[in-house]
Amino acid sequence: MDRKDKLFVLNEMCEMKNCNKCIYFEGKKKQDLYMWISNVPRGPSAKFLVENVHTMLELKMTGNSLKGSRPILSFDKAFDRAAHHTLLKELFIQIFGTPAYHPKSQPFFDRVMSFSIADGRIYIRNYQIVEDNATLAEMGPRYVLNPIRIFEGSFGGPTLYQNPQYVSPNEHRRAIARKIGQKYKGKLDQKMARELRPDLPSYPSDPLDDVFTTAQSEEAS
Repeated sequence: MDRKDKLFVLNEMCEMKNCNKCIYFEGKKKQDLYMWISNVPRGPSAKFLVENVHTMLELKMTGNSLKGSRPILSFDKAFDRAAHHTLLKELFIQIFGTPAYHPKSQPFFDRVMSFSIADGRIYIRNYQIVEDNATLAEMGPRYVLNPIRIFEGSFGGPTLYQNPQYVSPNEHRRAIARKIGQKYKGKLDQKMARELRPDLPSYPSDPLDDVFTTAQSEEAS
């Protein structure tokens, strides 16, 4: 997909491939990653900022699963407390849940995808179900989704929800640079104030301090 193309082109691509669900990753400035999930072609769709991505190689996770296996989706109870979280839960179920008897899927479950909410963000974890004792071993990748907007249509349309606490990466970096600049400006102001300050003693001298000081003769010294 070319960068100059509009996102509505994805609807045509999905229609050509007979897909009704889509996940689209959008990279900007080689350091910001955005994730779209959409129900093609009528929507709704949601846009997230992907944060804190950790791969299986970075954390040396021990879990593994077979290709094409079906996941068990586990959701936090917080998804049922707000309307926009309930809508996102349904989107996640339709996109990450493998339909039963799908020709390209295995007829068993060997992994769990966990979705939890904390600080207004969605934490996603992927675990393997160990057959011996049915324990969970994290297999990755792990990442955090910061919701930005939920649209009525597919990759656009009227806004159903907008995160009021969302701060774009550009604004965040600009705030950090502004804070560093203010700190540097404060140092310059202090240096200039020291240069303009008259050379005065740090504390007032008492003229009686030298009363008992006697001058010694050169012979005595």
